[in-house]
Amino acid sequence: MSRRIVIVGNGAIPQGLAATIDAADIVIRFNGCRSAGAGGMKTDIIAVCNTGRPALDMLGGGRWKDSATVRQAGEIWCVRSSEVFAAMRTPLALSHPDLDDFCDDYTAGFEAFAAATGRRLRVIPAALHNAVDAGLAAFDAAPYVVPSSGLVAIEHALENLAEDGDRVSIAGFSHEGWQWHPFAAERRWVDALVTAGRLDRLDHPPASRRS
Repeated sequence: MSRRIVIVGNGAIPQGLAATIDAADIVIRFNGCRSAGAGGMKTDIIAVCNTGRPALDMLGGGRWKDSATVRQAGEIWCVRSSEVFAAMRTPLALSHPDLDDFCDDYTAGFEAFAAATGRRLRVIPAALHNAVDAGLAAFDAAPYVVPSSGLVAIEHALENLAEDGDRVSIAGFSHEGWQWHPFAAERRWVDALVTAGRLDRLDHPPASRRS
């Protein structure tokens, strides 16, 4: 039986999509789930940045752990491979010294939280990170530090979660934000996935339906 998988970014969500998102079989959100509400509330998987300040903010205190989205999620994806980020630390210290805590690894904290609360935890492997980096070259990526967690999670969902017949959709992806993510190339990559029929954008109706 085919499933509807929706990956919800933290960008703006057009009015009227909440019910469609909540009706999906699997809903994936990111970090603090900022688009929850307008983007529905159902949350099955939360993909987290498990290194640097975002990870420290989520694990510190109880706000993230006690949020409505995290409480219902049965699975956590750590989108940053410890192996990849450990290898980045020395070259990044030379090229981007201001990112001195970017590679600090808090995977163990998410593992402990998942174990204590009965959730599954998956760490996206280095092989997928490397494949994404290699793939970005085809889309004329400008110099960047790492791909966004959104692109990594999309690729992980397509390669390791979706099965034949499943429909994978995204919403709330503006492909804008931190200057050291290759957002222009990521937009081209996602557009290519849409054109190939592997993905669709809930917030961008097909051209034939636009006025």
